[in-house]
Amino acid sequence: MQPITHAIIPVAGFGTRMLPLSKSVPKELLPLGNRPAIHYVVEEAIAAGIKHIVLVGHAQKSAIENYFDINAELDNQLRAKGKNELADSLNWLPDDVSVSMIRQGKPLGLGHAVLSARPIIGNHDFAVLLPDVVLNPFATDMAQDNLAFMLQEFVKNRCSQILVSEVADSDVHKYGIAKLSSKDDLQNIVSDSNRSFAVSGFVEKPALADAPSNLAVVGRYVFSNEIFDYLAKIQPSVGGEIQLTDAIDALISTQGVQVTTMKGNSFDAGDMTSYMQAFIYFAQKQLAD
Repeated sequence: MQPITHAIIPVAGFGTRMLPLSKSVPKELLPLGNRPAIHYVVEEAIAAGIKHIVLVGHAQKSAIENYFDINAELDNQLRAKGKNELADSLNWLPDDVSVSMIRQGKPLGLGHAVLSARPIIGNHDFAVLLPDVVLNPFATDMAQDNLAFMLQEFVKNRCSQILVSEVADSDVHKYGIAKLSSKDDLQNIVSDSNRSFAVSGFVEKPALADAPSNLAVVGRYVFSNEIFDYLAKIQPSVGGEIQLTDAIDALISTQGVQVTTMKGNSFDAGDMTSYMQAFIYFAQKQLAD
């Protein structure tokens, strides 16, 4: 099987949890240290082997696409002043990586956002990275861990992968929680390690007493292309949205799906408290260097 080289990053959300910061600046461009949050997400994808990145946005998010484009006037001015190193740092995308944007059109949920990328993704299998979730790049090797590991697992067994992380009992009610196919697998989970386990479903924001595990969905997925067919057939549910979880349930019943336990930690860059904590952490790491 060929390695997966395509990824979707949905960026159409208004970021209401980040107001007033996100009123005029897309939440994906809010800084973590000296770079915008989405910079780290795209770096993660590239390190894992992704070559084609599709941003799913809307008309008010063109600044995100511009961030990944070359500003020829700025580049020329910097080089004319002898600031070649700074100019090179702004044009950091490898030559063999492309970033494009397609508009979602209507705010019909995450499942619809993923489906909106189908004209560009075509028949390829692909990854999905939620930009609100920034995996800690200082705690892991992005070329081997987490998304990179999931891509390798998919190639080995053609089983879609979903990244999960252990959460405290007090936080279980905040997340989608994985129900593993075998209860014995819960005993085999090793903290801070990438391992894959078959999953039979997910329970959305359960009470602790009803939770099948403490493994919460993180925001990284690797899907077989067939999920597009399920997304195209799904009827809108709560809030008139097309739910990605409904398509995942269909994949579980027909092909099987695995969850991969996360190595390292992550930050919710779409929540004000977590974002501020992440900003301080990234800034301290960069200042130390």
